[in-house]
Amino acid sequence: MEDLWTQVLLLTASTFRLATPLMLAAMAGLFAERSGIVDIGLEGKMLGAAFAAAAAAAMTGSAWVGLVTAMGVSFALAMLHGFACITHKGDHVVSGVAINITVAGLGPVLADAWFRQAGRVPITGESMRFRSIELPFAQVLADVPILGPIYANVISGHNILVYMAALSVPLTAWVVYKTRFGLRLRAVGENPSAVDTAGISVTAMRFRALMITGLLCGIAGAYLSIAQGAGFTRDMSAGKGFLALAALIFGKWRPVPVLFACLLFAFADAIQARLQGVELPLIGEVPTQAIQALPYLLTILLLAGFVGRAVAPKAIGQPYVKER
Repeated sequence: MEDLWTQVLLLTASTFRLATPLMLAAMAGLFAERSGIVDIGLEGKMLGAAFAAAAAAAMTGSAWVGLVTAMGVSFALAMLHGFACITHKGDHVVSGVAINITVAGLGPVLADAWFRQAGRVPITGESMRFRSIELPFAQVLADVPILGPIYANVISGHNILVYMAALSVPLTAWVVYKTRFGLRLRAVGENPSAVDTAGISVTAMRFRALMITGLLCGIAGAYLSIAQGAGFTRDMSAGKGFLALAALIFGKWRPVPVLFACLLFAFADAIQARLQGVELPLIGEVPTQAIQALPYLLTILLLAGFVGRAVAPKAIGQPYVKER
């Protein structure tokens, strides 16, 4: 029984760690899509940020420099998306796909040119990564029945970016629903002409939303390479940007339901990591490829049959032309 309880705690802690990039990317996408911008490029911004974080940390020896650099690169990519979609009223999906493809190829090329490691950026120094943080009294309370192990093994022991991701959800909910900026953000995504009539710049609001998107994706990318991982590798985001978009749809563009969707996808990812090499009754050892597909199969099943009607912001994907 004790072993089962320990396994549950470890699985829960692993779920939180795996959910971190999904939560950050989903909150980033929420700001963009609530403003009316389709952001397929979440994947590319995360991947570009992961490369930038690893490269900057390897060159300077500082994880914090890596984080700031990652946020800067992701911010620049978000502004590029805004330049294409808002300023020049281009197709949002085409712009996002272009960013994804460009970053997926450019990152390994630059990594090979700068570090000569076959497209990888290795992280070796302790100061180059964000390490786990032990919260106050974690060891003291570890022996307290039930609550002690939860605090010591599930809540404590994560790096700072995991806690930033957890904070991003209530902060996003507060900004979107309790502030003037959030009211205007939602209005721009639903009825931009009414916002324009009220004297508020639709262009400025959408660019501000993309600024937040860029910064949050930068943190998500940095987490992949200098917190969860130890360096940059080709395509290391592994579709997490698209899973974040699926979580947005599953959560119907609301922060708390989106959080639960991210946790569900992360739980499936944590399960598949533990099922590899395990023999199941009547089945035997399941192929690794089938187990690794679990999170994506779950995504398809949920979106196909269990979400219900997900109504996106009315003006999403539509370029706004100011009436004269």
